[in-house]
Amino acid sequence: MQGISIGIDLGGTRIKAVAVNVAGNILHEHYQSTNDGDDTVWKNAVASAITVLKTKLNTDQVSIGISAPGLPNDENTAIAFMPGRLQGLENFCWGDFLQQPAFVLNDAVAALMGEAKFGSAKNKKNVVMLTLGTGVGGAILIEGKPYQGNFNKAGHLGHIVINDEGDCDVTGMPGSLEECIGNCSIGKRSDGKFSSTQTLLAAYRAGDVAAKEIWLKSVKQLAIGLASVINILSPELIVLGGGITQAELDLFEPLDKYLDQYEWRPGGVRTPVVKATFGDLAGAIGAACFAMAKI
Repeated sequence: MQGISIGIDLGGTRIKAVAVNVAGNILHEHYQSTNDGDDTVWKNAVASAITVLKTKLNTDQVSIGISAPGLPNDENTAIAFMPGRLQGLENFCWGDFLQQPAFVLNDAVAALMGEAKFGSAKNKKNVVMLTLGTGVGGAILIEGKPYQGNFNKAGHLGHIVINDEGDCDVTGMPGSLEECIGNCSIGKRSDGKFSSTQTLLAAYRAGDVAAKEIWLKSVKQLAIGLASVINILSPELIVLGGGITQAELDLFEPLDKYLDQYEWRPGGVRTPVVKATFGDLAGAIGAACFAMAKI
């Protein structure tokens, strides 16, 4: 296991990069826009972020992990399948591009690994994590190990159906959880009034009636999705990460109330739902941990 690792989280909106040591301490951070739409730009931006962190660390002796949406190949050298977004990501070998080994894994699985090793899920064996950002990712920990299933496809909880009459998401599922609360659908959900969850929340906090209706409907649908996951997997803990969790109490307070309504609690036992320790850095930290263990 190498002492220092760089983790990259390639999201639809931002590239987040961290340098992490074996104790889980974040040594340096770096952020920049993804500029999805021109793959040359964001591929070079990833390389630039790695160079920036190497310069700050004053060493090239680092392992590199990359967290990205989609399904990784069996060798963890590239994302094999990613429908709909980040064109140019599929089958792009990061190690060849960066001219050093780079280990690639699904972004939600990466986030769960970071939380399980150093964060909110530390010392837990059976955990579900959802990442709420541009889309909605998911990952499952069973008996202390990430469960990825056949074809590395397990854990895509953002594609469970909440409304069978809703629009189809990138996987073809109608009215999915991702469509209900992911940032990718905010323009559609608000009939063009809001361009991001951030602007929606600003209006919600200012007392905008339409914003309140849109936001609380999304949180209610998230609660229904979580209650469904609890019924299927009965985890010890659910961890929520991703940029939308920066809403803090505006997310977690109404979510708790809706879970009071929808969660099945035999004997009064509820499943704790907590915010990721590392927030939207969980994916980058998990990618760094993954790469560290590979070297």
